[in-house]
Amino acid sequence: MKPVPKSPDWMLSALEERRQQNLMRRTVTLGSPQIPHAKINTQDYAAFCSNDYLGLANHPALIQALHDTAQEYGVGGGSSHLVCGHLTPHQQLEDALADWLGYERVMLFSTGYMANLGVISALAGKGRPVIQDKLNHASLIDGALLAQATMRRYLHGDVASAEKLLSRSTDSGLLITDGVFSMDGDVAPLSELSNLAIKHDWMFMVDDAHGLGCLGEDGRGCLSLAGLDAERLPILIGTFGKAFGTAGAFVATSHDYADYLTQFARPYIYTTAMSPAMAGATLASLRIIQSSEGQERRDRLSAHIAYFRQRMQSLPVVLMASETAIQPILMGDSKTALQISERLKSLGVWCTAIRPPTVPIGGARLRITLSAAHSDADLVLLCDSLEHVLIAK
Repeated sequence: MKPVPKSPDWMLSALEERRQQNLMRRTVTLGSPQIPHAKINTQDYAAFCSNDYLGLANHPALIQALHDTAQEYGVGGGSSHLVCGHLTPHQQLEDALADWLGYERVMLFSTGYMANLGVISALAGKGRPVIQDKLNHASLIDGALLAQATMRRYLHGDVASAEKLLSRSTDSGLLITDGVFSMDGDVAPLSELSNLAIKHDWMFMVDDAHGLGCLGEDGRGCLSLAGLDAERLPILIGTFGKAFGTAGAFVATSHDYADYLTQFARPYIYTTAMSPAMAGATLASLRIIQSSEGQERRDRLSAHIAYFRQRMQSLPVVLMASETAIQPILMGDSKTALQISERLKSLGVWCTAIRPPTVPIGGARLRITLSAAHSDADLVLLCDSLEHVLIAK
């Protein structure tokens, strides 16, 4: 038996506290591709917790593109983009994204978390404060902390609260919001926030991880939904691990911003570039998103959302004000959320309970996510199962 180091008392105390509060997290292992009918811990389930909103993670065209690109350019990036890790597939993907979204430049990052850390830590600082939505993703909060910037958080989705904070600041800085909020599924008031940023001469940044591919004309996300362009939204973050079905992230911006980030965004400068094979697969995904097939998948997803919300109206549940693929059902306390999740699993439905600190205390929920890859029968199973366990509760 391998020797086990003695764990410090503070660590054991923290773990026991998590257990007592029903907040202990554990990894689950999928034994299948990322598909609606997934094998999890050797059992088969209809899964409703993946961010694969368009059902592209196991698409044959992406698998083929990954294979073909790896055959030509290999698997590893080999070094950072600035040394010798920027390969032709990276440049092709950056150019295609810039053209699609209407920006001068796109820069690739290995993850969405890294993109937010890199961009915010470079653009904000001790003399350039950050103001952001109360419910922004952890990576946006951490980016401001890494920048050592003064940070204030306005009430969720509240434009008046944001303006109050902007008006009080003696320095201009960075106004940041998610496009679609990952735990609530609602959409930020981007047009109004953009107007505020322009009025107060602040930089405006949006992380549209959960909107790109799913929302707006041609799948261009919240940018399109709010009628914005590169001038009114100068810094747009997108990720590939959701609707694109791959991995990695990007920032879309101007030449000047991109040049500045290339000099000062440390996670970009000092990290090995994403796999060129993944860049090739992501380009194939973008082509699907832009095509008639992509529109068909968005339409199917919209139909699933409408059906789900209609079915839930007759149940004793609190739905969030979401018209996106993220459809949370508030449970309140963590114990109840875990119990309902376990009952759903006994009926063949996998939906993870989301608990603090990911959500506020008292805000534990089932974060149900819908995909274009779900069948009508899958939605019926989900709604019938929820009806069974929620009424039984």
